[in-house]
Amino acid sequence: MEIAELGEFGLIRRLTENLNNESPSTLKGVGDDCAVLNPTEGTQTLVTTDLLMEGVHFDLMYVPLKHLGYKAVMVNLSDIYAMNATPRQITVSLAISKKFTVEDIEELYAGMRLACEKHHVDIVGGDTTSSLTGLAISITAIGEAMPDDIVYRDGARETDLICVSGNLGASYMGLQLLEREKAVYDSQIQNSKSNSQNIKDDFQPDFSGYEYLLERQLKPEARRDIIEALAKAGIHPTSMMDISDGLSSELMHICSQSKVGCRVYEDRIPLDYQTAAMAEELNMNVTTCALNGGEDYELLFTIPLTDKDAIEKIEDVKVIGYITKENLGKMLICRDGSEFELKAQGWNPLK
Repeated sequence: MEIAELGEFGLIRRLTENLNNESPSTLKGVGDDCAVLNPTEGTQTLVTTDLLMEGVHFDLMYVPLKHLGYKAVMVNLSDIYAMNATPRQITVSLAISKKFTVEDIEELYAGMRLACEKHHVDIVGGDTTSSLTGLAISITAIGEAMPDDIVYRDGARETDLICVSGNLGASYMGLQLLEREKAVYDSQIQNSKSNSQNIKDDFQPDFSGYEYLLERQLKPEARRDIIEALAKAGIHPTSMMDISDGLSSELMHICSQSKVGCRVYEDRIPLDYQTAAMAEELNMNVTTCALNGGEDYELLFTIPLTDKDAIEKIEDVKVIGYITKENLGKMLICRDGSEFELKAQGWNPLK
């Protein structure tokens, strides 16, 4: 069905019908000029927004719409968790070109709703409009936390331990794998123009053995479990960010805003086997990929040295270094003991 057949409000009704609000702080969701929220007494409200543009942030040649919707929500929820807060609501705004059908947008929304249901988050509003340049997705996430629980980027102090959740570089390797297979496909199309339709119908990308990398790129998970584990262990991070643009970039943000330096050890950076194997296959340095790849959406945080024993008991968290005085710089300690200054070489959408 063409979207024009439904119109803007018909499309919104179709996408948002049967939405069930779970959060007690949602008094009124979709259906009026504004959503009405009532945060829990004593909490503070956190707001973050993220804009995804077709051709800049995603390629619909290999990104399924349902996965895209799921990921678009997760990247916003990850920002709320990175403040040690709980997400409660989101708003969703879409700019849609004429190449999309109603069913396409329903598939996109299905992914969004799946992500929201998983994290008990309500969709409470948004907007839709037309686009001349493809699909654009803007999501605003709203969260809450007690004032003393909120963690900022500027709290890291000398001797604090630097920790990361999960493993790094897998999402970037997944992107490289998708781009490689896309290049193979494009090459076959260009070399066989007479039967390009057959190639489109028969082409099978080779992802065997690297399924985990694809999942990390196409379906990332916001780390609510780590926030819950830290709270249960009584650990309050001194600073925290999620890793969206690359470990090196995020570390430099924390160091800059906290006015400190750092030492990070190459051999402590957590890597998955598939990440290392893919990097070797593509003749890429796996440490460079882990430092600068981005889109891992793992949590990077610092904790007091006194919490060392407690953090080592939390599954899927690893200590990778420590905070130093600002004048000592931001350094990577390599496996052979040599030192290199960290550089922010991660994702820059304006470059």
